[in-house]
Amino acid sequence: MANIITERLFEYDLSEGEKKKRIDIYLANVVEYASRSRIQHLIKHELVTINGKVAKANSKVVAGDKIVLRIPCHPRPDVIEAEEIPLDIIYEDESFLLVNKAAGMVVHPAFGNHTGTMVHALLHHVKDLSNMNDDPARPGIVHRIDKETSGLLVVAKDEWTHAQLAYQFQDHSIEREYWAIVWGHFKEPKGEIIGNITRSKKDRKVFTVSETEGKHAHTFYEVIEEFEFLTLVKLHLKTGRTHQIRVHMNHINHPVFGDPVYNGRAIRYGSDLPKVKARVENLLKIMNRQALHAKTLGFIHPKSKEKVFFESELPDDMKEVLEKIKITE
Repeated sequence: MANIITERLFEYDLSEGEKKKRIDIYLANVVEYASRSRIQHLIKHELVTINGKVAKANSKVVAGDKIVLRIPCHPRPDVIEAEEIPLDIIYEDESFLLVNKAAGMVVHPAFGNHTGTMVHALLHHVKDLSNMNDDPARPGIVHRIDKETSGLLVVAKDEWTHAQLAYQFQDHSIEREYWAIVWGHFKEPKGEIIGNITRSKKDRKVFTVSETEGKHAHTFYEVIEEFEFLTLVKLHLKTGRTHQIRVHMNHINHPVFGDPVYNGRAIRYGSDLPKVKARVENLLKIMNRQALHAKTLGFIHPKSKEKVFFESELPDDMKEVLEKIKITE
């Protein structure tokens, strides 16, 4: 029988130090995937309260306030419906499959993304996926990458495989290499970035590096090739925090090229030179997302116990940026 959900309840307590701000701005910052217009719609329909009283569009919140947000949910079945969406599957056996995820594809259903995800596409391709996750919206999903990051993801078909792969991710024995195009040149060809990652107090959807708060994060980088004002680097994660590469690269003043959240679209070179500025703007038109790709994945096969290694090509948009910047040098 279908499991009907009428609404989802979210509660927020404003901590000490929070500055006074409008309720719609605060909620748009803390509710994942929620736009300000969506929040304003919910306020209009009296679905937001502040300290037990119905909020108005211009209501202000301060430290100590308790906010309750109710989001109506349309009835949906226990089982997510399969959708015929193309997938780039580079390997598959009886235990797992490797997907080269395209930029722009959300990995699994979540608030604001109830259709068109990689999970919907997987269910059309594969009859059985692991149900080890507590969340039925994430069958087979062992790990994730950001919506606008492209690259390799391993998907488990059974619980044994899922558990074994999850353990390898947990103890950091999985070999993962990302390639990124970033702003500027490095002083050293190799290096590491160590810095706790926590949510920004200004915008809860954004992460930042902190000396006193957040979770420990550790990233290694190595320069592959330098260009006029960009560098192609490969990166290895010792930890796997949300937005880790993007946050760490921005922290050391080498934001990922094209990243709309972490300063990757701010022109950092040639803004005072018309020809160079035009060239940069053309490159940013090609790269309308962060130039970040999960290129390789290596691990111990849960069944055969042999080491397996997979690699994917850079996506077309990153290739085109590299080709065009080489021509102009």
